[in-house]
Amino acid sequence: MASSSGNSNSSGSTLLQISGSEEDLHQLMDERKRKRMESNRESARRSRMRKQKYLDDLMAQLTLLRKDNNQILTSINFITHHYFNIEAENSVLRAQFMELSQRLDSLNHILNYLNDPTLNNGIWVYETEPFETSADSITNFTLNQPIVASADIF
Repeated sequence: MASSSGNSNSSGSTLLQISGSEEDLHQLMDERKRKRMESNRESARRSRMRKQKYLDDLMAQLTLLRKDNNQILTSINFITHHYFNIEAENSVLRAQFMELSQRLDSLNHILNYLNDPTLNNGIWVYETEPFETSADSITNFTLNQPIVASADIF
């Protein structure tokens, strides 16, 4: 009996050893699980931080782009306003140029007329037959007469 009771004692200690190693195994597994959970938490925290930094960078870029956009729009409005002012001034200058060109052409025409060799001291000499008093001859005479102008008018 002693041997059987010895066996029972030894199997009881084996059970204690097994249960002790199971308990150690559970503790080891719990420790690994705790470390894995802690590592996952830290990884998630780093991921949230990276995401927040990315969003902050995007917001800073958005602010900068909006500022640039406003500056560009201001420049476009200024240049457009300046363009319309220049265009209006250009139209006025074109009209003045056309008017002055026409006046110059008129003055050149008058100068050419005054320098005509058929004139005598700036007065055109009308060489024709003796003056007739009929209505047809008066009409023809007045229609064929050029307008006499002297340089003193201008």
